[in-house]
Amino acid sequence: MFDFLSDYDVLGAFWTTVQLTLLSAIGSLIWGTALAAMRVGPVPLMRGFGTAYVNIVRNIPLTVIILFSSLGLYQTLGIDLGADRTESINFRLAVLGLVIYTSAFVCEALRSGINTVPVGQAEAARAIGLSFSQVLWLVVLPQAFRSVVGPLANVLIALTKNTTVAAAIGVAEAALLMKEMIENEAQLLLISAIFAFGFVCLTLPTGLILGWVGKKVAVKR
Repeated sequence: MFDFLSDYDVLGAFWTTVQLTLLSAIGSLIWGTALAAMRVGPVPLMRGFGTAYVNIVRNIPLTVIILFSSLGLYQTLGIDLGADRTESINFRLAVLGLVIYTSAFVCEALRSGINTVPVGQAEAARAIGLSFSQVLWLVVLPQAFRSVVGPLANVLIALTKNTTVAAAIGVAEAALLMKEMIENEAQLLLISAIFAFGFVCLTLPTGLILGWVGKKVAVKR
């Protein structure tokens, strides 16, 4: 029943999915944190940029962003992100598209965590002479991150599933291989079950582990 699997690199495809997820998660956490800092900052221009970015990007389908990364940045403007092979270029463009999209959700999750930090703590920090950036990075954000481990876990799980959109620009991840296998083999239900099980193996432990971490580091109020 499973003999046909030897003709396909299923583990390699899922490894590409894992790489997409990890690199995109790191980039999204960095850019999403910067956006959250902008949204709660004292500079109106930065607040406006952060608000506009989040509201616009969250309402654009991920497929459009991924396709724009390939058709717009690479094929039209010639931006290859330092790669010299088509496979590497598409992979990096997919990561960029996922970061652009996911960071908006990371920002909102963090902003909700920032809102849980008592205002008095920030006022006390300012009273002893700390600047806004020092208050944010030393007092507010550490508590905000501890408050939103659960929501960030949900964003990470959604990101893992969203990596399937990278197949639209030819990234050799799980969804692209699944499409190829369905086209070549008369095993629709079996192939679908195999890939569904693979994604469950990726997302379920992530949710359980981060859920446990969230309970351990939660701020006691």
